[in-house]
Amino acid sequence: MSQVTETATEVTADIGHVDVLVVGAGISGIGAAYHLLEQQPDKSFVVLDALETFGGTWWTHRYPGVRSDSDLFTFGYRFKPWRGTPIATAQEILSYLGEVIDENDIDRHIRYQHRILEAHWSTDDRLWSIVAIRTDTGEEVRFTAGFVWMCQGYYRHGEGYTPEWPAMVDFGGRIVHPQQWPDDLELAEQKVVVIGSGATAATLIPAIARECGHITMLQRSPTFFVVRPNSNELADTLRDLDIPDEWTHEIVRRKILKDQEAITKMSFESPELLRAFLVDTIRGLLPEGFDVDRHFNPTYRPWQQRLAVLPDGDLFEAIREGQASVVTDQIERFTPTGIQLESGDHLDADVIITATGFDLAVLGDIAFTIDGEPLTLSDTVTYRGIMFTGVPNLAYVFGYFRASWTLRADLIADFVCRLLGHMDECGATMVTPMLRPEDADMALGPWVDPENFNPGYLTRSMHLMPQQGDCEPWQMLHDYTVERDLLAAAALDDGTLELK
Repeated sequence: MSQVTETATEVTADIGHVDVLVVGAGISGIGAAYHLLEQQPDKSFVVLDALETFGGTWWTHRYPGVRSDSDLFTFGYRFKPWRGTPIATAQEILSYLGEVIDENDIDRHIRYQHRILEAHWSTDDRLWSIVAIRTDTGEEVRFTAGFVWMCQGYYRHGEGYTPEWPAMVDFGGRIVHPQQWPDDLELAEQKVVVIGSGATAATLIPAIARECGHITMLQRSPTFFVVRPNSNELADTLRDLDIPDEWTHEIVRRKILKDQEAITKMSFESPELLRAFLVDTIRGLLPEGFDVDRHFNPTYRPWQQRLAVLPDGDLFEAIREGQASVVTDQIERFTPTGIQLESGDHLDADVIITATGFDLAVLGDIAFTIDGEPLTLSDTVTYRGIMFTGVPNLAYVFGYFRASWTLRADLIADFVCRLLGHMDECGATMVTPMLRPEDADMALGPWVDPENFNPGYLTRSMHLMPQQGDCEPWQMLHDYTVERDLLAAAALDDGTLELK
């Protein structure tokens, strides 16, 4: 597995200018580097990351049990077979990413501990000027690039989202957000309350339940869970038949995508039927008399927020064994010994863990300017969920909500590489999405329709994101089966991309 090397800091001064500057060395940035090497081998590029090494989320998240909530046959790259179980630990994912880096000699293109502060576009020079700081030395470094590819992810790694509840300062124990998990947290025999019921809470609770005196999941409202074995029968069969890993990977990916498409379609066409299926499948996994409808039957439509996967139902096992319990209620205030609930009940706690989500990082919290004017992203309209009107030579990776992030990262990489090639063919050094005259009266709406998908991190930050139109190509689509063909065939000369 690739590790941080001295090379990453020794050659910084030699970069100066690159054709493409990739922001982030997580799963999107490593994928972008691979596709550039494969599809645009003559382009010079560098990958800048503020962290000490590659991996992004899988490096920064250190809480117990951290794992994927997507299967690795689709969360993994299409070009790199996954050979493990469908739901993988952070360490397994890091090992996989390290193999991609090593096998393709990507490490020499990555500069770690480089936090980008500013990015300035000059139309006269046809260049992005990048100002970064070396987090290890404090040195300011500068680069220029013809094209910027934002692969930094979608949330702030440095801090999680914790609401402000009344009297938090009165609590006599310890309050911890999973995103800043401390090494010295003692849980043995402690009464622990985990606030939240999403993927992080569902991962964390079974990982620490046996260690705690008791652990309670306190939720304001329930989450839909999908329980499945952490194995894939089709993959196991193909492997037993000695089918090549590349074939197995592709066949299993196609089967998973077909199944996911059916579930997503059902969530729109027969949501109550899907609701009944999801809730009924977990009834038998919980203790007799457990109030399943109160604690695990959300008020929202299935897939209006992300379905959380429970490999082998480990959260429900902790509940069955009496190590964990669930409370659905509202927080009135914190007390010196725990949490007072609006129902009148009190939860005693020694440790409170706020698994309450994260904050969206809009364009990596980098200060962008276009010809000296600050970029206000909310004033733009998205082009295919990849670029923004009036913003030249910049692509942005945002993955799918109902499918694996990497599926879209791979499609965007194909599109960006094709666009770079098209610019070369046209002799253009600048490409900018621009609304056409026929788009002038187009109805505009939020970047994500809350009736379609409305998790907290999006609803809290939607006002900061670009708008979308009511027709292609001015929309952020959420369907891999549609975009797989649409992006590959998308015209680059239909007047929506201004080339100069």
